[in-house]
Amino acid sequence: MKLKELLAGISYEVLGKNKINDELEIDCVEYDTRRLSGHSVYVPLIMGKIDGHDYIAQAIEKKAELIFVSKDTVELSEDSVFLKVLDTNKTLSQLAMNFYHHPTNALKLIGVTGTNGKTTTTFLIERCLKYFKKNTGLIGTVETHIKEESFPSSNTTPFATDLQRILSKMVEAGVEYVPIEVSSHALTLERVCGCEFEIGVFTNLTQDHMDFHKTFEEYRDAKLKLLLSSKNAIVNSDTEVSSYYIEELKKKTHIDIFTYGIHHEADVLAKNISIDITGSKFDVVYKEEVERFEVVTPGEFSVYNTLSTISTLIVLGYTLGEIREALSSQKGVSGRFETFVSKNGFCVVVDYAHTPDGLLNVLKTANEFAKGRVITVFGCGGDRDRSKRPKMGRIAGEYSNIVVLTSDNPRTEDPELIMDEIEVGLKETNVEYIRIENRYEAIKYAMQHAKKDDVVMVAGKGHEDYQILNTGKIHFSDIENVKKLIE
Repeated sequence: MKLKELLAGISYEVLGKNKINDELEIDCVEYDTRRLSGHSVYVPLIMGKIDGHDYIAQAIEKKAELIFVSKDTVELSEDSVFLKVLDTNKTLSQLAMNFYHHPTNALKLIGVTGTNGKTTTTFLIERCLKYFKKNTGLIGTVETHIKEESFPSSNTTPFATDLQRILSKMVEAGVEYVPIEVSSHALTLERVCGCEFEIGVFTNLTQDHMDFHKTFEEYRDAKLKLLLSSKNAIVNSDTEVSSYYIEELKKKTHIDIFTYGIHHEADVLAKNISIDITGSKFDVVYKEEVERFEVVTPGEFSVYNTLSTISTLIVLGYTLGEIREALSSQKGVSGRFETFVSKNGFCVVVDYAHTPDGLLNVLKTANEFAKGRVITVFGCGGDRDRSKRPKMGRIAGEYSNIVVLTSDNPRTEDPELIMDEIEVGLKETNVEYIRIENRYEAIKYAMQHAKKDDVVMVAGKGHEDYQILNTGKIHFSDIENVKKLIE
């Protein structure tokens, strides 16, 4: 792409004496100096403690033609043209959209944000659209889909250049609809800046990422950014922030607001809910329509995920009857309340629950159908929000008969010290518990001590097939290990 096309619509100031060559052909736009090649543009991102401005020397060594900066303290070089902008994070998104010829103009993006439920909701939306013979893509925590192809994901929402490249490939493949998980990190760091969403879905908001967001209000407002950049905003009416969101959305006359819920009035309501180990059954009421839905995942949280999917499909023009047919053919999502039944008559549930609210939801559900005891295996990730550790310990203690405290992804932290902080909350309850740092041994212990009608809840990692230790990433899958131990 010629440089003048790349810079279209971007406000900047040229620093130093070097001149811009508008006709220069640019080969790549990057935020990572290791990926610079050919006639390249480097855009340093600012992400918390990480500042890409610190890597400008490497960009110069890689012969970057243009370097964008948002700071006045950068030392200029005659080898590159330096352009000053207000926000390099936003600028990267603008450049990426230009470089990949604005792929979102040819796609219907369905963004899903919230503390919990993003992955399940995006998967369900995609599967239903496939049922309706639509060409789909998907971007999220577990994997990326381009029609029938699947690729592993490294971020819930990719960095701007990666995101636009993926979307460009989707356009080339003939994709029309793209459900995409949009994290609060991505919204704060402007990864989806400039993307217009056909639909923005808000699932819920509870404590998470307090290591990244300074306040809960900042976290709340980050999620709101997705809804404000959508033509249609779908809001869970049962969340504490729903009224605040709706009031903010009403100020934007171009946004259509749609709500769903169980306990408060909404456009789409679930009533007469029945939950057991086989799944969830409930009536869905929309205007004059009423349909009975059945999904394979038990729990009120599963009803909410289904309602967000139903609401999305209604906005896209489908009837309740059509949606019920589409959902009735769907299986559960890997690592989301995935259930395994042993020959000895107890069951094991593997779930991604890694927040206080997520753990509370799955343990409440387990208690609803457990005829015996609930045995919970869990830990907390290292280098992440420490304040949620005692809260999760208390929740595990209150809703379990036995807790096996173990390691999650400790990263650079000492697993024993992480367990110490979780144990503070556990001790506030009278639950019986044991500490077993080795996660495989912890799962094994829980299953060996389970009896007929017990439920073993293995929480925290869900679909993940790795564990991040201070020595690096190793292969580890709760699902694989549970299957192995059951056999």
